[in-house]
Amino acid sequence: MIKHVLLDIDDTILDFKKAEAIAIRKTFSTMGIPVDDALIARYSEINQRQWERLELGELTREQVLVERFNILFEEIGVKAPAEMAQATYEYLLGIGHYFIEGAPELLESLYGKYDLYVVSNGTANVQDRRLKSADILKYFKGVFISERVGFNKPSREFFDAAFAGEKDFDRSRAILVGDSLTSDIKGGINAGIRTCWFNPNNKAPREDIIPDYEIKSLSELPGLLERI
Repeated sequence: MIKHVLLDIDDTILDFKKAEAIAIRKTFSTMGIPVDDALIARYSEINQRQWERLELGELTREQVLVERFNILFEEIGVKAPAEMAQATYEYLLGIGHYFIEGAPELLESLYGKYDLYVVSNGTANVQDRRLKSADILKYFKGVFISERVGFNKPSREFFDAAFAGEKDFDRSRAILVGDSLTSDIKGGINAGIRTCWFNPNNKAPREDIIPDYEIKSLSELPGLLERI
């Protein structure tokens, strides 16, 4: 029987892609950089790759946050301070929130039945403001953000450090739900925790990272938890 549900935030509970696109558009407009959908999409690709390198231990968080802008600006031939872009973007990203479809209903249905936890690699300042704006902190027994934990998903150390103080935490009764194979699902595997891949866009699976369960909609999760 499941007791603990570990939830990723970005693109699992809150719509990060939408928030990212809006914040990037405003950031570049503020800096006088022409922006269109293609540029936003390219930034998102670069950003994703830099976070994957963080997961692999190839970059520090500080390098990720600045280098994504340096790489993009070099590609498009713009001379602009990456540090200014990062500061502006981070501020704008933390303003407001956008829910993944079904997320408020999911949290309400799980609350009181399970111990809910946030497990996120996002920047602490941004995640704090988004969680507060969304008014969902009340649902969670614990909020674990890698920047504060001292380790990043998917390392086992992230989970060891995060749950060291949770005396009643039982890995055999826990499940991690998230959209990222390389961060969430691999992290759960590394930590010895069951995993559920939230895959609404039918992303291709990977033979080297296999989740225990897969759902296309958040509405599927309550029923799944009751069956396992």
